[in-house]
Amino acid sequence: MVKRFEGTGIRICALSISDAAECAFVRFLVSDADRGREILERSGLAIIETDLIGVELPTGPQPLLRVCTALLQAELNIVQAYPLLVRPHGKPAVAIMVENIDFAMKTLQEKGFQILTEGDLEDNPINEQ
Repeated sequence: MVKRFEGTGIRICALSISDAAECAFVRFLVSDADRGREILERSGLAIIETDLIGVELPTGPQPLLRVCTALLQAELNIVQAYPLLVRPHGKPAVAIMVENIDFAMKTLQEKGFQILTEGDLEDNPINEQ
């Protein structure tokens, strides 16, 4: 499946694979959701789209704990989380799925967290050294 994105200019920013008895669930976070969907649909694959929140992890100790605590204090549950393979602004980041995306984004922004957009993923080259 990953090969389908080769040469398209679309980055796979996060990946999760869960193998089950008769099928596998592959979750992608790509830099261009619309084009990524088209590629997978043309391949005849069944797809389900879900909105995620990209959050830049703050500097300092326990950055992931700080994100989780902010959401927990607002009584928001994290359904799934993915570390990002790209580092927008040179900082580590995660993509999270929550039950109420609008409230979660508002909560995180009010707590001073940097929310990432699809544009942040598109414009960020993978660290090449």
